[in-house]
Amino acid sequence: MRLMANPSGAGAIAQPDAWGEAGAVACGDLVRIEIGVRGGRIDRAGFRARGCGATMAAAAAACARLEGATMDDALRVSARMLDRDLGGLGPQRLHGAEIAADAASQALERWFTGRLGECGIPLQRDRVAVAMSGGVDSAVSAMLLADSGLDVVGVTMRLWHDPGAARAERSCCAPETVRLARETCSALGIPHLVIDAAERFRREVVEDFVAGYRDGLTPNPCITCNGEVRFRILAEAAALLGARLLATGHYARVAAGPGGAPVVARAADGTKDQSYMLARLTGPVLARLMLPLGDLQKDEVRARAAGRALPAADAVESQDVCFVGVGGYVGFLERHGGLASSPGEIVDLDGHVVGSHDGHWHFTVGQRRGIGVAGLEPLFVVSTDASTNRVVVGPRAALGSRYIRIEDALIHGTPTGTLDVRIRHHGQSIRGRIRMTGAHSGEVVLEGTAEAVAPGQTAALYDEGRIVAAGTIVRALARDEITEE
Repeated sequence: MRLMANPSGAGAIAQPDAWGEAGAVACGDLVRIEIGVRGGRIDRAGFRARGCGATMAAAAAACARLEGATMDDALRVSARMLDRDLGGLGPQRLHGAEIAADAASQALERWFTGRLGECGIPLQRDRVAVAMSGGVDSAVSAMLLADSGLDVVGVTMRLWHDPGAARAERSCCAPETVRLARETCSALGIPHLVIDAAERFRREVVEDFVAGYRDGLTPNPCITCNGEVRFRILAEAAALLGARLLATGHYARVAAGPGGAPVVARAADGTKDQSYMLARLTGPVLARLMLPLGDLQKDEVRARAAGRALPAADAVESQDVCFVGVGGYVGFLERHGGLASSPGEIVDLDGHVVGSHDGHWHFTVGQRRGIGVAGLEPLFVVSTDASTNRVVVGPRAALGSRYIRIEDALIHGTPTGTLDVRIRHHGQSIRGRIRMTGAHSGEVVLEGTAEAVAPGQTAALYDEGRIVAAGTIVRALARDEITEE
């Protein structure tokens, strides 16, 4: 190969602005690519590599692509592109192109991640940054937006995952899904940027999750992630890329709310609706947000991906809590939350001790299995008390409540009248109304009975399918605790 005879970019460069490494000593193939950036271009690129000829050639091809490239063109470098440049490596040697593409992507990832929070190029009216998880939903979202004529760039966030998780359990946090997102963007001909958000995600989402369980709550990390972390990082990446618009593959819609301000609304596919997960998004984000799947059914999305032979067409569904690995919540909390076995009492509704447990964090409100206590009728966890390490159990009827107190509420307009109230992602809506007791607190009165109202979860209130209020559940209330019905 000509590239092997005179490999482009061979050798390190002086004072690189960023570098990336990929491969493994075990297989003998390692690539390090270094870049220098000036004036919005890659003005220098070099590599050091060891391994088979295909890997060496792919590293050289990557540097040839990078040298002198605009940032957009540099972000388009992929394994399929390098494979074409080398005339087709074949399935036995394609790993060389994959390793070189990974190294180039990681160099760009390091350069861009270090500049999050800065202003990049001027925002372009028709440029949209699409959050790419490696799944079919974000892939089709990017495809639809590109087909509509918008200037699309994919952004994948490398999130923290439990090191104890098996590879198959790591969902959108896995290196494999990062690579799948890049290959999907390559198939669409759009740039793809990876941002290292692992530490921010661990600090702002995972630690909040652990602290919630330690305090006896049942937190919802997906709402924290989507409403307060992931979109903030996406917006910061978009600023560097010059993208005025943001987009994701969520099944939800953006609609006009009170006074015409944008709010989150339910998706057309009620079985996949994810509006609840976006309940804490605010106006500045919603004004820029596009949700291309809001009017589509899941089957249609998969069919469109298959029709275009997108790499993510057959990707598995991501799990709800992506960072929890082997052993579920309990194992995770004990590995990463410093929670060790702590014997406590299980009591009935009258305070009589009926059993024992190894820590209140083993239980959530509404739980039936694994309590270890028998009764004349099935028993459920009614509440947990972190301060006393007590777990209260009772019959199913004790789980019901019509009154809920919420805090840290996000309000759109002045919600009045009867609304649809949802207290968990997959739960059924119950009709009710809200009375604000403070600027960010209120009481929700339901017309029906809600089961297993868990402190720490989110209550989202809908008016004709549009979210008009959302707040964190503090606790279920007794009738005589309500300020006014």
